Amino acid sequence: MTETEIPTRTLAPAAPAARGAAATTPVRTPAAGTPTGGTPTGGTLSGPGLFTLLLGAALPLIDFFIVNVALPTMDRDLNAGPAILELIVAGYGVAYAVLLVLGGRLGDSFGRRRLFLAGMAAFGLTSLACGLAPDAWSLVVARVAQGAAAALMLPQVLATIHASTSGPRRARALSMYGATAGLSMVAGQILGGVLVAADIAGTGWRAVFLVNVPVALIGLVLAVRTVPETRSNRPAPVDIPGTVLLAVSLITLMVPLTEGRAAGWPLWTWLLLGAFPFVAAAFYVIERRADRAGLVPLLPPSLFALRGLRRGLPMVVPFSIGFGGFMFVIAVALQQGLRYGPVAAGLALAPMAAAFFVASLMGPRLVGRYGSRVVTSGGLFQAVGLGLLMLAVARDWPDLSLAGLLPGVALAGFGQGLQLPVLIRIVLAEVPSERAGVGSGVMVTAQQSSLALGVATLGTLFLALAPSMGMGDALVITLAAQLAAVALTALLSLRLPRVVA
Repeated sequence: MTETEIPTRTLAPAAPAARGAAATTPVRTPAAGTPTGGTPTGGTLSGPGLFTLLLGAALPLIDFFIVNVALPTMDRDLNAGPAILELIVAGYGVAYAVLLVLGGRLGDSFGRRRLFLAGMAAFGLTSLACGLAPDAWSLVVARVAQGAAAALMLPQVLATIHASTSGPRRARALSMYGATAGLSMVAGQILGGVLVAADIAGTGWRAVFLVNVPVALIGLVLAVRTVPETRSNRPAPVDIPGTVLLAVSLITLMVPLTEGRAAGWPLWTWLLLGAFPFVAAAFYVIERRADRAGLVPLLPPSLFALRGLRRGLPMVVPFSIGFGGFMFVIAVALQQGLRYGPVAAGLALAPMAAAFFVASLMGPRLVGRYGSRVVTSGGLFQAVGLGLLMLAVARDWPDLSLAGLLPGVALAGFGQGLQLPVLIRIVLAEVPSERAGVGSGVMVTAQQSSLALGVATLGTLFLALAPSMGMGDALVITLAAQLAAVALTALLSLRLPRVVA
């Protein structure tokens, strides 16, 4: 077995007393082809194990979007009102984003399969609570708990893949994860529309949550049998100051942006937004100080010394903001503007899901030939798709048909399918296996926070413009804002490492 050397100081600093030696003493780690980062009894990841992990990855992402087409029915059934409806969406997203990195750290310390099982069980129970919620505020509380359960489960997926695979197997697994993530986001709204319209046993919107219960039970049985246990060989203690400051940072940003419009922008929303840059700066200072002291903070700034993560993660942010905002806005526009039923509103996105799937299958072969330029090409496809959507809306609204939507959503989905799986590979390629939980937590937190931020920003823009200028024109302007985010990702992609590991 050949070996490569990585400096310990890059991501796993030594204790303060040994800091000088840590800067120069290399640690031998197995080269590509030998899984690392697991316990002595941990095994490599099998095909059924990967399927189980991808099932666990799909559930939280589907549930972030599945409620979009169910919101009108929830409003009628629970008499919720706009502010509480936005809390039903935002409560899940904020809890999910705030706790993701902590979930990754706990998996490093206590075992990733153990945390995956705990998160899957909690996700099933909280989904049941959502489905049985007697009133709107009970649903908000259950959604927050569901987001916390998802934050325990999802980081273990990427961390386990990273720790129990290597070389081409890891590349394929990460590509499949990226494809699953993108498909889940689109499939969530399609599935939501079908379930609401089916009104199974009179459950109506409740079915979008109750469907998770049997899936979670199946996932638990499969995980016990197929997912290997892995943990970091050098687990770090929980970074309490970092965890608290990260939570406060995300809350001060996302809660006012999500709730501000519906609440009429009261003083507390502006106070929270004003506090955000100071809390974020304090978080960075605390984390940098801990990193330099030889500790392992929640988000180690030294992680950004890795070129792929440093250049790939800034692309995940605008990509996910655009994706999350688009999915929310299109659901509202189709149902309230064009009076589509939940099934038609969901099926309008079926061409996007199909095109995304095709592109994700083509991606690994294209990456082998063209490297990271595949991401740039994906941005161009997505931009053309959004342009076609803008033209169709401007020309045909309010008589826009599913056929009129098809070219734009299909091209946009194809472009997204070329981008997301490759970006995930680039971001995680150089992360050492013993820090798989931290690296995957950083990546997923950036993605999830940005999805929620997209709903808050693009959703607020659309809903603020629609009363005065009509939904058609408001949709065109919102799509133009997303197009600007796509242009930014295309430009940033030129800085990616040309060769994708």
